[in-house]
Amino acid sequence: MRVHVVSDVHGNAEALAKAGDGADALVVLGDLIDFVDYHDHTGGIMGAVFGPDTVAEFARLRRRGRPGELAEYTRTLWTGLADPAAVVEEAVRDQYRRLFDALPAPAYATPGNVDVPALWPEFAGEGVRVLDGEVVELGGLRFGFVGGGQLAPGVPRRRAGVFRAYMRTPEEFAAGVDRLTDVDVLCSHIPPDVPELTYDVVARRTEVGSAALRELITAQKPRWALFGHVHQPLAPRMRVSRTECVNVGHFQRTERPYVLRW
Repeated sequence: MRVHVVSDVHGNAEALAKAGDGADALVVLGDLIDFVDYHDHTGGIMGAVFGPDTVAEFARLRRRGRPGELAEYTRTLWTGLADPAAVVEEAVRDQYRRLFDALPAPAYATPGNVDVPALWPEFAGEGVRVLDGEVVELGGLRFGFVGGGQLAPGVPRRRAGVFRAYMRTPEEFAAGVDRLTDVDVLCSHIPPDVPELTYDVVARRTEVGSAALRELITAQKPRWALFGHVHQPLAPRMRVSRTECVNVGHFQRTERPYVLRW
């Protein structure tokens, strides 16, 4: 059995269309949407709406690590539009239309934090199965899926904004993980809470990982734990207990799926 796995597609429909070539199935670990493209400032929703200079300033403020200043700058941008929520929703739908049309079948997908899972049933056609807090059998192995990002403990969910990222509280994320039993392959968008797997060496910050994923790995000892989210990880792979933990890569940039064989 050969399965290809991708994560952090961020709008790259052309590469996604070829990601399943030679595989029995394709697994997608979320972040289909390209909202802010830090590599190509003309790309993404922000680049299309406001232009590359605005995205460059957004990226500069984010690198400086001043969330209040960044939030105020972003607020100023969106309030300049008559109906910013409608603009964003139209752009998201346009990206999903292209991305889901590009998905080969069979495909098994779970959303990332830069996704709107409520819209997925509208675009996921025959042969594309959306999974979140569920287990499916592939080639005799049990694949468990849990999607979304996780808020840091004590951080409240943002109640407003033109784009609502798919972020869960630690308790909500753990509830999804708890539904995964007897898992051979653990599939998530974010990594388990292990320092080497959560630290981004280019952004120079630690992303939020999941303690619940780490605990499942310790308890169930799946063969593999596969994830993305951290674009430039300190450790792209490492063994935790008996489990091979693998960051499958920033697919938008690499355009190479991770290959799983058994």
